[in-house]
Amino acid sequence: MAEKSLRTIIIGAGMAGMLAGIKLLERGETDFVIYEKGASAGGTWRENTYPGLACDTPAHSYSYSFALNPEWSAFYAPGTEIKAYFEGIAQRYGLLPYIRFNTEIERCDWRDGRWHVTTKAGDTDSSDILVAASGVLHHPSVPAIPGLEDFERPWFHSARWDHSVPLDGKRIGVIGNGSTGVQIVSALAKRAARLVHFQRSPQWIMPCPDLQYTEAEKQAFRDDPEKIEAVRNGPDAAARKARFTAAIIDMDSPELSEIQEIVEKNLEESIRDPELKEKLRPNYRAACKRMIFSAHYYNAVQEPTVFLENKAIERVEATGIRMKDGTFHELDVLAVATGFDVGKFVRPMKFYGEGGMDLDEFWKKGPRAYYAVTIPHFPNLCLLNGPTGPVGNFSLIDIAEKQWAYFEQLVDLVRSGQAKAVAPTEAALETYEAARNKDAMRTVFASGCSSWYLDANGVPQVWPWSYDHFVEVMRAPDLSDYALVA
Repeated sequence: MAEKSLRTIIIGAGMAGMLAGIKLLERGETDFVIYEKGASAGGTWRENTYPGLACDTPAHSYSYSFALNPEWSAFYAPGTEIKAYFEGIAQRYGLLPYIRFNTEIERCDWRDGRWHVTTKAGDTDSSDILVAASGVLHHPSVPAIPGLEDFERPWFHSARWDHSVPLDGKRIGVIGNGSTGVQIVSALAKRAARLVHFQRSPQWIMPCPDLQYTEAEKQAFRDDPEKIEAVRNGPDAAARKARFTAAIIDMDSPELSEIQEIVEKNLEESIRDPELKEKLRPNYRAACKRMIFSAHYYNAVQEPTVFLENKAIERVEATGIRMKDGTFHELDVLAVATGFDVGKFVRPMKFYGEGGMDLDEFWKKGPRAYYAVTIPHFPNLCLLNGPTGPVGNFSLIDIAEKQWAYFEQLVDLVRSGQAKAVAPTEAALETYEAARNKDAMRTVFASGCSSWYLDANGVPQVWPWSYDHFVEVMRAPDLSDYALVA
Protein backbone atom coordinates (compact mmCIF):
# COMPACT_ATOMS: atom_id res chain seq x y z
CA MET A 1 0.00 0.00 0.00
CA ALA A 2 1.35 3.41 -0.98
CA GLU A 3 2.01 5.90 1.77
CA LYS A 4 -0.71 8.44 2.30
CA SER A 5 0.36 12.06 1.88
CA LEU A 6 -0.21 13.96 5.11
CA ARG A 7 -0.31 17.64 5.93
CA THR A 8 1.29 18.77 9.19
CA ILE A 9 0.82 21.98 11.15
CA ILE A 10 3.58 22.86 13.63
CA ILE A 11 3.04 25.54 16.27
CA GLY A 12 6.25 27.34 17.22
CA ALA A 13 9.53 28.01 15.41
CA GLY A 14 11.75 27.44 18.40
CA MET A 15 14.13 24.56 18.91
CA ALA A 16 11.48 21.82 18.89
CA GLY A 17 9.29 23.19 16.10
CA MET A 18 12.25 23.60 13.78
CA LEU A 19 13.35 20.06 14.64
CA ALA A 20 9.97 18.73 13.50
CA GLY A 21 10.20 20.72 10.25
CA ILE A 22 13.69 19.50 9.51
CA LYS A 23 12.72 15.88 10.11
CA LEU A 24 9.76 16.22 7.75
CA LEU A 25 12.00 17.67 5.06
CA GLU A 26 14.43 14.80 5.57
CA ARG A 27 11.57 12.44 4.67
CA GLY A 28 10.88 14.45 1.54
CA GLU A 29 7.68 15.87 2.98
CA THR A 30 6.93 19.47 2.09
CA ASP A 31 3.23 19.74 2.93
CA PHE A 32 3.67 21.41 6.30
CA VAL A 33 3.65 24.87 7.83
CA ILE A 34 5.18 26.30 11.00
CA TYR A 35 3.15 29.03 12.66
CA GLU A 36 5.26 31.37 14.79
CA LYS A 37 3.80 34.20 16.87
CA GLY A 38 7.11 36.11 16.87
CA ALA A 39 8.98 37.87 14.10
CA SER A 40 11.90 35.43 13.93
CA ALA A 41 12.92 31.91 14.82
CA GLY A 42 14.62 30.85 18.03
CA GLY A 43 11.84 30.61 20.63
CA THR A 44 13.04 31.40 24.14
CA TRP A 45 16.41 32.52 22.76
CA ARG A 46 14.64 35.18 20.73
CA GLU A 47 12.56 36.42 23.66
CA ASN A 48 15.29 36.39 26.31
CA THR A 49 18.07 38.91 25.71
CA TYR A 50 18.97 40.02 29.23
CA PRO A 51 22.57 40.80 30.26
CA GLY A 52 24.52 37.67 31.14
CA LEU A 53 22.14 35.32 29.31
CA ALA A 54 23.69 31.89 28.80
CA CYS A 55 22.59 28.26 28.66
CA ASP A 56 23.29 26.12 31.71
CA THR A 57 23.67 23.04 29.50
CA PRO A 58 27.08 22.62 27.81
CA ALA A 59 26.87 24.17 24.36
CA HIS A 60 27.95 21.08 22.45
CA SER A 61 25.17 19.12 24.18
CA TYR A 62 22.68 21.91 23.49
CA SER A 63 22.95 21.33 19.75
CA TYR A 64 21.03 19.16 17.33
CA SER A 65 22.75 15.78 16.98
CA PHE A 66 22.69 16.27 13.20
CA ALA A 67 23.96 19.86 13.27
CA LEU A 68 26.96 19.99 15.58
CA ASN A 69 28.55 23.41 15.92
CA PRO A 70 32.35 23.73 16.16
CA GLU A 71 32.05 27.52 16.49
CA TRP A 72 30.77 27.76 20.07
CA SER A 73 32.94 30.29 21.87
CA ALA A 74 32.55 28.72 25.30
CA PHE A 75 31.65 25.54 27.14
CA TYR A 76 28.47 27.36 28.25
CA ALA A 77 27.41 29.43 25.26
CA PRO A 78 26.01 32.97 25.59
CA GLY A 79 22.43 33.54 24.50
CA THR A 80 23.37 35.63 21.47
CA GLU A 81 25.28 32.69 19.99
CA ILE A 82 22.45 30.24 20.68
CA LYS A 83 19.97 32.56 18.97
CA ALA A 84 22.31 32.88 16.00
CA TYR A 85 22.70 29.08 15.90
CA PHE A 86 18.95 28.53 15.60
CA GLU A 87 18.52 31.32 13.06
CA GLY A 88 21.33 29.77 11.04
CA ILE A 89 19.65 26.35 11.28
CA ALA A 90 16.42 27.80 9.85
CA GLN A 91 18.35 29.08 6.83
CA ARG A 92 20.69 26.11 6.42
CA TYR A 93 17.88 23.55 6.38
CA GLY A 94 15.55 25.58 4.20
CA LEU A 95 12.86 26.12 6.81
CA LEU A 96 12.16 29.82 6.24
CA PRO A 97 9.69 29.31 3.34
CA TYR A 98 7.60 27.10 5.62
CA ILE A 99 7.42 29.50 8.58
CA ARG A 100 4.58 31.99 8.93
CA PHE A 101 6.00 34.63 11.25
CA ASN A 102 3.89 37.05 13.30
CA THR A 103 1.04 34.56 13.22
CA GLU A 104 -0.42 33.44 16.52
CA ILE A 105 -2.71 30.43 16.76
CA GLU A 106 -5.85 30.99 18.82
CA ARG A 107 -7.63 27.63 18.72
CA CYS A 108 -7.28 24.10 17.36
CA ASP A 109 -10.30 21.85 16.72
CA TRP A 110 -10.31 18.14 15.88
CA ARG A 111 -13.20 17.76 13.47
CA ASP A 112 -14.02 15.28 10.71
CA GLY A 113 -10.74 13.44 11.16
CA ARG A 114 -8.52 16.52 10.82
CA TRP A 115 -7.16 19.38 12.87
CA HIS A 116 -8.58 22.80 12.06
CA VAL A 117 -6.65 25.79 13.38
CA THR A 118 -7.67 29.42 13.63
CA THR A 119 -5.25 32.29 13.96
CA LYS A 120 -5.81 35.39 16.06
CA ALA A 121 -6.33 37.27 12.80
CA GLY A 122 -9.19 34.92 11.92
CA ASP A 123 -7.41 32.91 9.21
CA THR A 124 -7.94 29.14 9.12
CA ASP A 125 -5.94 26.09 8.11
CA SER A 126 -6.27 22.33 8.50
CA SER A 127 -4.00 19.31 8.72
CA ASP A 128 -3.83 15.61 9.42
CA ILE A 129 -1.12 16.01 12.06
CA LEU A 130 -0.68 18.75 14.67
CA VAL A 131 2.57 19.39 16.54
CA ALA A 132 2.52 21.71 19.55
CA ALA A 133 6.07 22.94 19.97
CA SER A 134 5.25 26.13 21.83
CA GLY A 135 7.76 25.52 24.60
CA VAL A 136 7.64 25.89 28.37
CA LEU A 137 9.48 29.14 29.12
CA HIS A 138 7.50 31.75 27.23
CA HIS A 139 4.75 33.07 29.54
CA PRO A 140 6.50 35.54 31.90
CA SER A 141 5.42 35.26 35.52
CA VAL A 142 5.18 38.71 37.12
CA PRO A 143 4.85 38.63 40.92
CA ALA A 144 1.87 40.27 42.59
CA ILE A 145 3.95 42.80 44.54
CA PRO A 146 1.85 45.74 45.74
CA GLY A 147 2.70 48.97 43.97
CA LEU A 148 4.71 47.45 41.12
CA GLU A 149 2.75 49.46 38.56
CA ASP A 150 3.43 52.62 40.61
CA PHE A 151 7.18 52.49 40.00
CA GLU A 152 7.90 55.66 38.02
CA ARG A 153 11.23 54.51 36.64
CA PRO A 154 11.95 51.79 34.08
CA TRP A 155 11.00 48.26 35.07
CA PHE A 156 10.55 45.11 33.04
CA HIS A 157 10.49 41.32 33.21
CA SER A 158 13.79 39.69 32.33
CA ALA A 159 12.18 38.11 29.25
CA ARG A 160 11.11 41.55 28.01
CA TRP A 161 14.38 43.38 28.61
CA ASP A 162 14.38 47.01 27.49
CA HIS A 163 17.82 47.62 26.00
CA SER A 164 17.10 51.33 25.57
CA VAL A 165 17.41 51.77 29.36
CA PRO A 166 20.96 52.74 30.44
CA LEU A 167 22.49 50.56 33.16
CA ASP A 168 26.02 51.81 33.75
CA GLY A 169 26.33 53.79 36.96
CA LYS A 170 22.66 53.22 37.85
CA ARG A 171 20.99 51.88 40.98
CA ILE A 172 19.57 48.57 39.83
CA GLY A 173 17.20 46.19 41.60
CA VAL A 174 16.91 42.53 40.56
CA ILE A 175 14.01 40.51 41.98
CA GLY A 176 14.48 36.76 41.75
CA ASN A 177 17.46 34.49 42.16
CA GLY A 178 16.91 31.56 39.87
CA SER A 179 19.30 31.03 36.97
CA THR A 180 18.18 34.26 35.32
CA GLY A 181 18.59 36.46 38.39
CA VAL A 182 21.99 34.94 39.11
CA GLN A 183 23.14 35.58 35.54
CA ILE A 184 21.89 39.19 35.56
CA VAL A 185 23.57 40.00 38.87
CA SER A 186 26.81 38.39 37.69
CA ALA A 187 26.74 40.51 34.53
CA LEU A 188 25.80 43.85 36.13
CA ALA A 189 27.65 43.79 39.47
CA LYS A 190 30.56 45.86 38.16
CA ARG A 191 28.43 48.08 35.93
CA ALA A 192 25.95 49.34 38.51
CA ALA A 193 26.59 52.12 41.00
CA ARG A 194 24.57 49.94 43.37
CA LEU A 195 22.82 46.66 42.72
CA VAL A 196 20.29 45.20 45.15
CA HIS A 197 19.54 41.52 44.66
CA PHE A 198 16.18 40.71 46.24
CA GLN A 199 16.34 37.06 47.29
CA ARG A 200 13.21 35.25 48.46
CA SER A 201 15.09 32.05 49.29
CA PRO A 202 18.79 31.20 48.81
CA GLN A 203 20.02 28.90 46.07
CA TRP A 204 22.72 26.27 46.10
CA ILE A 205 25.29 27.20 43.46
CA MET A 206 27.09 24.47 41.56
CA PRO A 207 30.54 25.69 40.48
CA CYS A 208 31.20 25.34 36.78
CA PRO A 209 34.09 26.16 34.47
CA ASP A 210 34.21 29.51 32.70
CA LEU A 211 35.84 27.74 29.79
CA GLN A 212 36.35 29.83 26.66
CA TYR A 213 37.35 27.90 23.56
CA THR A 214 40.50 29.07 21.81
CA GLU A 215 40.69 29.36 18.05
CA ALA A 216 42.93 26.28 18.04
CA GLU A 217 40.29 24.29 19.95
CA LYS A 218 37.56 25.42 17.58
CA GLN A 219 39.73 24.42 14.62
CA ALA A 220 40.18 21.00 16.20
CA PHE A 221 36.39 20.69 16.46
CA ARG A 222 36.07 21.68 12.79
CA ASP A 223 38.67 19.14 11.72
CA ASP A 224 37.38 16.26 13.81
CA PRO A 225 33.70 16.12 14.78
CA GLU A 226 34.54 13.17 17.05
CA LYS A 227 36.07 15.73 19.41
CA ILE A 228 32.63 17.35 19.68
CA GLU A 229 31.09 13.94 20.32
CA ALA A 230 33.60 13.43 23.12
CA VAL A 231 32.36 16.63 24.78
CA ARG A 232 28.74 15.56 24.27
CA ASN A 233 28.93 11.88 25.17
CA GLY A 234 32.46 11.08 26.33
CA PRO A 235 33.32 9.57 29.72
CA ASP A 236 33.27 12.92 31.57
CA ALA A 237 29.90 13.90 30.10
CA ALA A 238 28.48 10.44 30.75
CA ALA A 239 29.66 10.53 34.36
CA ARG A 240 28.11 13.99 34.93
CA LYS A 241 24.81 12.88 33.40
CA ALA A 242 24.75 9.64 35.41
CA ARG A 243 25.55 11.41 38.68
CA PHE A 244 22.99 14.16 38.18
CA THR A 245 20.27 11.75 37.04
CA ALA A 246 20.86 9.40 39.97
CA ALA A 247 20.80 12.35 42.37
CA ILE A 248 17.50 13.64 41.03
CA ILE A 249 15.54 10.40 41.00
CA ASP A 250 16.63 9.21 44.45
CA MET A 251 16.91 11.72 47.27
CA ASP A 252 18.77 9.12 49.36
CA SER A 253 21.39 8.38 46.72
CA PRO A 254 25.14 8.72 47.31
CA GLU A 255 25.25 10.84 44.15
CA LEU A 256 23.05 13.48 45.77
CA SER A 257 25.27 13.42 48.84
CA GLU A 258 28.24 14.04 46.58
CA ILE A 259 26.52 17.01 44.94
CA GLN A 260 25.57 18.34 48.37
CA GLU A 261 29.22 18.23 49.43
CA ILE A 262 30.28 20.09 46.28
CA VAL A 263 27.81 22.95 46.69
CA GLU A 264 28.48 23.30 50.42
CA LYS A 265 32.21 23.44 49.78
CA ASN A 266 31.60 26.04 47.06
CA LEU A 267 29.70 28.24 49.53
CA GLU A 268 32.20 27.78 52.35
CA GLU A 269 35.28 28.50 50.24
CA SER A 270 33.85 31.25 48.04
CA ILE A 271 32.12 33.60 50.51
CA ARG A 272 34.37 35.41 52.98
CA ASP A 273 31.89 37.34 55.13
CA PRO A 274 30.16 35.04 57.67
CA GLU A 275 26.93 37.07 57.68
CA LEU A 276 26.66 37.03 53.89
CA LYS A 277 27.49 33.33 53.87
CA GLU A 278 24.51 32.58 56.07
CA LYS A 279 22.21 34.75 53.96
CA LEU A 280 23.26 32.61 51.00
CA ARG A 281 22.86 29.24 52.73
CA PRO A 282 19.66 27.39 51.74
CA ASN A 283 17.71 25.35 54.27
CA TYR A 284 16.89 22.61 51.77
CA ARG A 285 18.87 19.99 49.92
CA ALA A 286 20.86 20.59 46.75
CA ALA A 287 18.87 20.11 43.52
CA CYS A 288 15.49 20.39 45.28
CA LYS A 289 15.05 23.53 43.21
CA ARG A 290 16.46 23.61 39.69
CA MET A 291 20.23 23.54 40.10
CA ILE A 292 22.01 26.85 39.52
CA PHE A 293 25.33 26.62 37.66
CA SER A 294 27.54 29.70 37.95
CA ALA A 295 31.23 30.50 37.85
CA HIS A 296 30.75 34.14 38.83
CA TYR A 297 27.78 34.73 41.16
CA TYR A 298 29.60 34.31 44.46
CA ASN A 299 32.25 36.77 43.31
CA ALA A 300 29.62 39.18 42.03
CA VAL A 301 27.59 39.21 45.24
CA GLN A 302 30.74 40.15 47.17
CA GLU A 303 31.37 43.24 45.06
CA PRO A 304 31.14 46.42 47.19
CA THR A 305 28.41 47.71 44.86
CA VAL A 306 26.14 44.70 45.51
CA PHE A 307 23.73 44.27 48.42
CA LEU A 308 21.91 40.97 48.99
CA GLU A 309 18.47 41.69 50.43
CA ASN A 310 16.85 38.60 51.93
CA LYS A 311 14.06 40.21 53.91
CA ALA A 312 10.45 40.42 52.72
CA ILE A 313 9.26 43.13 50.34
CA GLU A 314 6.43 45.31 51.64
CA ARG A 315 5.69 47.18 48.43
CA VAL A 316 7.11 48.97 45.42
CA GLU A 317 6.94 52.74 45.63
CA ALA A 318 7.45 55.44 43.02
CA THR A 319 11.24 55.52 43.34
CA GLY A 320 12.17 52.20 44.91
CA ILE A 321 11.25 49.22 47.08
CA ARG A 322 10.14 49.34 50.70
CA MET A 323 10.91 46.28 52.83
CA LYS A 324 8.66 45.04 55.64
CA ASP A 325 11.28 46.10 58.20
CA GLY A 326 11.05 49.69 56.88
CA THR A 327 14.26 49.65 54.84
CA PHE A 328 13.94 51.57 51.57
CA HIS A 329 16.05 50.84 48.48
CA GLU A 330 16.00 53.69 45.97
CA LEU A 331 16.34 52.41 42.42
CA ASP A 332 16.77 53.78 38.92
CA VAL A 333 15.93 50.48 37.18
CA LEU A 334 14.06 47.37 38.32
CA ALA A 335 14.41 43.97 36.65
CA VAL A 336 11.90 41.27 37.56
CA ALA A 337 13.56 37.87 37.07
CA THR A 338 10.75 35.74 38.43
CA GLY A 339 10.55 33.10 35.75
CA PHE A 340 7.63 31.80 33.76
CA ASP A 341 4.20 30.30 34.19
CA VAL A 342 5.35 26.82 33.32
CA GLY A 343 1.95 25.19 33.84
CA LYS A 344 0.43 26.78 30.76
CA PHE A 345 2.26 24.79 28.09
CA VAL A 346 0.10 25.27 24.95
CA ARG A 347 -2.25 27.71 26.65
CA PRO A 348 -3.71 30.33 26.14
CA MET A 349 -4.44 28.51 22.87
CA LYS A 350 -7.69 26.56 23.04
CA PHE A 351 -7.66 22.89 22.02
CA TYR A 352 -10.78 20.84 21.37
CA GLY A 353 -10.42 17.11 20.74
CA GLU A 354 -12.81 14.25 20.05
CA GLY A 355 -16.43 15.21 20.67
CA GLY A 356 -15.37 18.76 21.47
CA MET A 357 -13.29 17.68 24.49
CA ASP A 358 -11.86 20.88 25.99
CA LEU A 359 -8.17 20.53 26.87
CA ASP A 360 -8.59 23.05 29.70
CA GLU A 361 -11.25 20.78 31.17
CA PHE A 362 -9.12 17.68 30.66
CA TRP A 363 -6.25 19.49 32.42
CA LYS A 364 -8.34 20.96 35.23
CA LYS A 365 -6.33 18.93 37.77
CA GLY A 366 -3.08 19.87 36.05
CA PRO A 367 -1.36 19.41 32.68
CA ARG A 368 -0.67 15.78 31.83
CA ALA A 369 0.30 13.77 28.79
CA TYR A 370 1.17 10.16 28.16
CA TYR A 371 4.95 9.98 28.44
CA ALA A 372 4.81 13.78 27.98
CA VAL A 373 4.05 13.43 24.25
CA THR A 374 0.43 12.47 23.50
CA ILE A 375 -3.00 13.08 25.08
CA PRO A 376 -6.14 10.90 25.16
CA HIS A 377 -9.03 12.24 23.04
CA PHE A 378 -6.65 14.48 21.06
CA PRO A 379 -5.71 12.33 18.07
CA ASN A 380 -2.66 12.89 15.91
CA LEU A 381 -1.40 15.55 18.32
CA CYS A 382 2.20 15.68 19.50
CA LEU A 383 3.51 17.77 22.38
CA LEU A 384 7.27 18.28 22.23
CA ASN A 385 8.69 18.90 25.73
CA GLY A 386 5.20 18.54 27.14
CA PRO A 387 3.95 18.05 30.72
CA THR A 388 5.95 15.72 33.01
CA GLY A 389 8.83 15.41 30.57
CA PRO A 390 12.49 15.45 31.66
CA VAL A 391 12.73 19.24 31.38
CA GLY A 392 14.94 19.63 34.47
CA ASN A 393 16.91 16.45 33.88
CA PHE A 394 18.57 16.33 30.45
CA SER A 395 19.29 18.50 27.39
CA LEU A 396 16.00 19.72 25.94
CA ILE A 397 17.25 19.15 22.40
CA ASP A 398 18.08 15.53 23.15
CA ILE A 399 14.63 15.11 24.70
CA ALA A 400 12.86 16.64 21.70
CA GLU A 401 14.79 14.52 19.20
CA LYS A 402 13.80 11.30 20.97
CA GLN A 403 10.20 12.43 21.42
CA TRP A 404 9.91 13.23 17.72
CA ALA A 405 11.32 9.83 16.73
CA TYR A 406 8.70 8.25 19.01
CA PHE A 407 5.81 10.27 17.59
CA GLU A 408 6.86 9.66 13.99
CA GLN A 409 6.24 5.96 14.51
CA LEU A 410 2.65 6.81 15.37
CA VAL A 411 2.39 9.02 12.31
CA ASP A 412 3.68 6.11 10.23
CA LEU A 413 0.52 4.20 11.17
CA VAL A 414 -1.51 6.99 9.58
CA ARG A 415 0.81 7.30 6.58
CA SER A 416 0.55 3.57 5.88
CA GLY A 417 -3.24 3.52 6.21
CA GLN A 418 -3.22 1.26 9.29
CA ALA A 419 -5.10 4.00 11.11
CA LYS A 420 -6.73 7.31 10.35
CA ALA A 421 -6.00 8.68 13.80
CA VAL A 422 -3.99 7.68 16.86
CA ALA A 423 -4.27 8.73 20.51
CA PRO A 424 -3.41 7.08 23.82
CA THR A 425 -6.17 5.58 25.92
CA GLU A 426 -7.22 7.22 29.17
CA ALA A 427 -6.33 3.99 30.96
CA ALA A 428 -2.79 4.19 29.63
CA LEU A 429 -2.43 7.78 30.82
CA GLU A 430 -3.83 6.95 34.26
CA THR A 431 -1.43 4.01 34.63
CA TYR A 432 1.49 6.19 33.58
CA GLU A 433 0.46 9.01 35.93
CA ALA A 434 -0.04 6.68 38.90
CA ALA A 435 3.45 5.24 38.48
CA ARG A 436 4.97 8.63 37.80
CA ASN A 437 3.34 10.32 40.78
CA LYS A 438 4.45 7.52 43.09
CA ASP A 439 8.07 7.66 41.95
CA ALA A 440 8.09 11.46 41.75
CA MET A 441 7.74 11.59 45.52
CA ARG A 442 11.12 9.83 45.81
CA THR A 443 12.86 12.47 43.72
CA VAL A 444 14.89 15.29 45.21
CA PHE A 445 12.22 17.74 44.03
CA ALA A 446 9.99 16.36 46.80
CA SER A 447 12.65 16.68 49.51
CA GLY A 448 11.28 19.84 51.09
CA CYS A 449 11.33 23.12 49.17
CA SER A 450 8.99 25.20 47.05
CA SER A 451 9.68 25.21 43.33
CA TRP A 452 7.96 25.45 39.98
CA TYR A 453 8.26 21.67 39.63
CA LEU A 454 5.50 21.08 42.21
CA ASP A 455 1.79 20.93 41.48
CA ALA A 456 -0.93 22.21 43.80
CA ASN A 457 -0.71 18.98 45.83
CA GLY A 458 3.06 19.15 46.21
CA VAL A 459 3.73 16.37 43.71
CA PRO A 460 6.68 17.09 41.37
CA GLN A 461 5.45 17.29 37.79
CA VAL A 462 8.66 15.79 36.49
CA TRP A 463 10.15 12.73 34.85
CA PRO A 464 11.14 10.65 37.91
CA TRP A 465 13.14 7.93 36.18
CA SER A 466 16.55 7.44 34.63
CA TYR A 467 17.82 8.66 31.30
CA ASP A 468 18.16 5.06 30.14
CA HIS A 469 14.47 4.49 30.90
CA PHE A 470 13.57 7.58 28.90
CA VAL A 471 15.60 6.30 25.94
CA GLU A 472 13.94 2.90 26.24
CA VAL A 473 10.31 4.11 26.31
CA MET A 474 10.96 6.58 23.50
CA ARG A 475 12.42 3.83 21.32
CA ALA A 476 8.96 2.64 20.23
CA PRO A 477 5.37 3.29 21.30
CA ASP A 478 3.53 0.49 23.07
CA LEU A 479 0.59 0.23 20.70
CA SER A 480 -1.48 -1.62 23.27
CA ASP A 481 -1.72 1.75 25.05
CA TYR A 482 -3.10 3.48 21.96
CA ALA A 483 -6.50 3.66 20.34
CA LEU A 484 -6.25 3.37 16.57
CA VAL A 485 -9.17 4.77 14.59
CA ALA A 486 -9.54 2.71 11.40
